[in-house]
Amino acid sequence: MTNNESQWKEEQERVSGVTNLLSSRIRVLSEELGLHRTDVVEMRKDFWEEVTVNFSSPDDLGETSTSLRQQSQILSERERHHLQSSKALKKYKKLVVSPYFGRIDFTEKPDGKSEKIYLGIGSLMEEDGTFLIYDWRAPISSLYYDGAPGPAAYDTPSGIVSGTMDLKRQFVIDEGKIDVMFDTGVTIGDELLQQVLSHSADDRMKSIVATIQKEQNAIIRNDKSRMLVVQGAAGSGKTSAALQRVAYLLYKYREVLQADQMLLFSPNPLFNSYVSTVLPELGEENMQQTTFQMYLEHRLGQEFQLEDVFTQTESLLNAPDVPTASIRRAGITYKSSVSFLDVIRRYVFLLEREGMQFKPVVFQGRIVVSKEDMLKKFYGFDPTIKLANRIELMTGWLLKQISDFGHEERSATWVEDQIEMLDSDEYHRAYQMMLRKKRGKGETFNDYDTEKELLGRYIVSQRLKPLRRWVKRGRFVDVKGLYSSLFTNLELFEHLNGDQELPLDWDNICTQTLSSIHANELSYEDATPFLYLKELSQGFRTNTLIRHVIVDEVQDYSPFQLEFMRRLFPRAKMTVLGDLNQAIYAQGEVLGDLSSLVSVYGEENTEVISLTRSYRSTYEIVEFTRAMIPGGERIVPFNRRGEEPLISVMSTEQDLLRAVEADIRELHSRGFHYVAVICKTAEESEQVCTQLEGNLKVRLVTKETPNFQKGTLVLPAYLAKGVEFDAVIIYDGSDQRYSRESERKLFYTACTRAMHLLHIYSLGEASRFLPVPKAQSLIAESLQV
Repeated sequence: MTNNESQWKEEQERVSGVTNLLSSRIRVLSEELGLHRTDVVEMRKDFWEEVTVNFSSPDDLGETSTSLRQQSQILSERERHHLQSSKALKKYKKLVVSPYFGRIDFTEKPDGKSEKIYLGIGSLMEEDGTFLIYDWRAPISSLYYDGAPGPAAYDTPSGIVSGTMDLKRQFVIDEGKIDVMFDTGVTIGDELLQQVLSHSADDRMKSIVATIQKEQNAIIRNDKSRMLVVQGAAGSGKTSAALQRVAYLLYKYREVLQADQMLLFSPNPLFNSYVSTVLPELGEENMQQTTFQMYLEHRLGQEFQLEDVFTQTESLLNAPDVPTASIRRAGITYKSSVSFLDVIRRYVFLLEREGMQFKPVVFQGRIVVSKEDMLKKFYGFDPTIKLANRIELMTGWLLKQISDFGHEERSATWVEDQIEMLDSDEYHRAYQMMLRKKRGKGETFNDYDTEKELLGRYIVSQRLKPLRRWVKRGRFVDVKGLYSSLFTNLELFEHLNGDQELPLDWDNICTQTLSSIHANELSYEDATPFLYLKELSQGFRTNTLIRHVIVDEVQDYSPFQLEFMRRLFPRAKMTVLGDLNQAIYAQGEVLGDLSSLVSVYGEENTEVISLTRSYRSTYEIVEFTRAMIPGGERIVPFNRRGEEPLISVMSTEQDLLRAVEADIRELHSRGFHYVAVICKTAEESEQVCTQLEGNLKVRLVTKETPNFQKGTLVLPAYLAKGVEFDAVIIYDGSDQRYSRESERKLFYTACTRAMHLLHIYSLGEASRFLPVPKAQSLIAESLQV
């Protein structure tokens, strides 16, 4: 037997021993859980039978309280034990299939003690406390991702541990059998990566901790920076690293950090579904997930019809050359900028001295408090009091005014009419409520006048409830009027704008903005500035429960939106991930270099990490797509070979459609289960899907689509962000469709979704953004055929 065979046999014996132990614990835990579940159900059913309930005297009441507390504690303890056992069982069931993926032999200084460290997705100990498997997030596990055989060190809460790494070994274990085993050096071996990356796509992102690279590990384990900025090429694994980072933080700070204290802002609801299984696979609960649009809808949806970023993009892509489109783009650029953010801030300071706008407090068509009286009161406060604090004082004053008004209204004719119209149920509710309020005050309800007075008080109180609620929510501040003034009062705007030049087409931008606002519509680019002004003028609604925010596709956010997030979550750290080459939305063009994000929390609190190696696509696809963008030479392809991308030029739309249909059939016959037909817009996607449906089974993906499904999907390029497919068919990559510089990144984003195959069809001359030498040769071959 060779040395290698002997090592393999030894490792397999260890795997078998570990899986046998896991199988045994699974059996024991499964039986215990069945018993625990029965106990909990029975305890819940018999809860009140076990409690002595007696309210006859103070002593009896105390005994009842003690009995309730004791029984509740017993039930809570059983439920907690059941939950812990359930989590352990889930972990063991995952480990028994593939217990671990790596081994390092580490000799610690100075005592020379050597230890074999095996790494898996969860830890496993023997009864005596000896570790059989270390969790991949444990401090010592960082050696596997960062170190190489030779001198090595790792960081622990008590300090740096130094020593020597004598061995670094990788495994692929399936159903208790070692399929692959090899010793490796500095990085995670290419052999394992090749195997993982050659697999088919899926409708859910997979978390593969065995193949975390050194640069990704730096992202995962960074817990010092207030803000971590990750600039990563398409397919560099930045989103996967961010989610593994969440799992790491939940593991390291498990005593003080919960999953519901972490929040992911994702590009669309479809993406939320795509990444929803990563954390559960790693044994953690899912964090909160949302989109920025969903937050805007929550805050402004009752006041306005809100445009979303997809509708904004669709309108710009479908009519790029009309004059209104250029005006719209200029407006988006300015309203997303730091310059406009500064204008809003200066505006709030100005409002402390002049220009505040209020809505009158009105009840049944009658003015309770006029705008003039509100302004007089507002500017009568001490001028050193901040705007938001004055609004709080105004709220209290207005509630007092409403209370005084209500007192006067009790004897009004309309109140008598309402009393007469009370039905029996409401009359009974009013009577009981007033009875509770008057109990112990010596008052009775035996005479008509008293009853009438009490019912009148009830009627007025109930009818004034919506008005009091309106005031408490700060709706008396006319934010709509304040925001509109920026676009109607040129003198005001120039004063706030200072020495800055007016944006191009400012008059037309103002006209477009006011037209939307007067129709109770709010464009996507106006929503955040409007909400920011609303918050600054009424008092910022902050969320102090969230401790960590992850923003994916950060290149699609404006500086305005990121500043808003910073203020919204004042206690949170932030991880932002992006790729400027995929900045496909108009406001994303404002952000510039991601390193500019240091301004959000300051340079001393910010770290920027770049990922340049692309793993998603084959070498050929990465070589092809990186030539589409300036600076693409900095993207490093992983050496997984495949087929060259194909460009096929078609003369008619009918020929194009037939070629795509044939291509889809061939791709499925070759075993590609996830095929995307990517169009430029939602409008084009709908048309293409309708044409393909007659002969093929295809599914249209829209902004409302909740999740991906296996098969052929037809979707617009901007909805493909962040996901990947076995094969991508670009429906029409012609120069007519993709020729403007603003469309380059959209085209690049669509092409980089392909893992194994990229086919580009062109109705007429291919896009100028395609690599010229490669494109020319492939087009020539296509025409010859």
